[in-house]
Amino acid sequence: MLLSLVFCGAGSRARTYAGIAAEMPDRYAIAAAADPVPARVDIIRGHAAKTRAPAPFRAFDSADALFAAGKIGDVCVIGTQDALHRAHAIRAMELGYDLLLEKPIAPTLEDTEAVAAAARRLGRRVVVCHVLRHTPFYSEVKRILDSGELGRLVSLNALEGVQPWHQAHSFVRGHWSVAAKSSPMILAKSCHDMDILAWLVGAPHTELSSHGSLTHFTAANAPAGAPARCTDGCPVADTCRYNAALYCRPEGRRWLGMVHDRAKDATDAEILDWLRTSPWGRCVYRCDNDVVDHQVLAARFANDVTATFTMTAFDEGRHLELFGTEGWLRGGSFIKKQLGCDLLVQRHGWGQEPRRITLEEPKHGYAGHGGGDWGLMSTLHEDLTRANPAEMRTSLETSLQSHRMAFEAERSRLQSRSR
Repeated sequence: MLLSLVFCGAGSRARTYAGIAAEMPDRYAIAAAADPVPARVDIIRGHAAKTRAPAPFRAFDSADALFAAGKIGDVCVIGTQDALHRAHAIRAMELGYDLLLEKPIAPTLEDTEAVAAAARRLGRRVVVCHVLRHTPFYSEVKRILDSGELGRLVSLNALEGVQPWHQAHSFVRGHWSVAAKSSPMILAKSCHDMDILAWLVGAPHTELSSHGSLTHFTAANAPAGAPARCTDGCPVADTCRYNAALYCRPEGRRWLGMVHDRAKDATDAEILDWLRTSPWGRCVYRCDNDVVDHQVLAARFANDVTATFTMTAFDEGRHLELFGTEGWLRGGSFIKKQLGCDLLVQRHGWGQEPRRITLEEPKHGYAGHGGGDWGLMSTLHEDLTRANPAEMRTSLETSLQSHRMAFEAERSRLQSRSR
């Protein structure tokens, strides 16, 4: 069965999924895309040409125009900004679409529960883009845990290093910098990690506390004489790691491509001119950002497992430690950089040596998600066509648990800050 996809929003994530779908023409066709930027729709149009769509590709300049056309495909990919997810997801489901919904489900608990209620009422299948479950790394961790090699899981520690430039790009200058306009940081960036915690533990949380704040990216830390914009002649431009002029470099252009449609082909002069008025040209110490740059949480689950999680702007990559009654597991970016392997697994007892596991590098998909985007699209077709929805690898109901953890963590953090 060929699933026909329509894209509500054609940002970088939607274009990634469209590109992967085009490489699976036996599973997917691309029917339509909607975005106010024609160049973005044209990219998806190019991917659509590689699929066997039963009808000509249709382009729309808005979500309203797309939905006014009625149901013109099987699955609607919701790739719009967080604040629009509730309205767009419910409208698409009312038209009869199943969904591939970019995370988070919605920026508030009320909106999240409303989407879930609509899915139940309408009988729609919804897959949330929790791509980490589909990576070789976390799939192997889950396999080891389920095998019993570690015994009964007792506790775990997880850390997400956002990376300083990523923090500046997305959560200081970018779309997710102000919680009221997007989502709290623990939801916008770390609901992936909340999902992994819930998935590995295998039980709902019963207690949770959290602390964190915005510490570094504030006016108090601005260099002396730093102007409001990097393009206005900053005295420390040559040494500042957040100088917006770095967007002209190859790695900077990769990030810029997520928000600037000509990032790849534009001249340096064109980019610098764009930065003079763009949010991404602002000094990172003089923005209107209010989301945290570090946060920790501690949780207890219904099966008595305890877990801690740290989100910090000042590290890079994810790290994981599992502690069981029969052994332990450590893995992630730090282990990879220091030892060259992905995972260490050791049984308890004198004379035991850790077993090193090196995973095959993902051949497909967005590298920043460790192949998880490709894995998600590989299983999406099966999840949306299988006879029993309860057998889906991931579903909206399972994703709700991670979102509830994130909302509770943010509530706890705000309460602790107000004391």
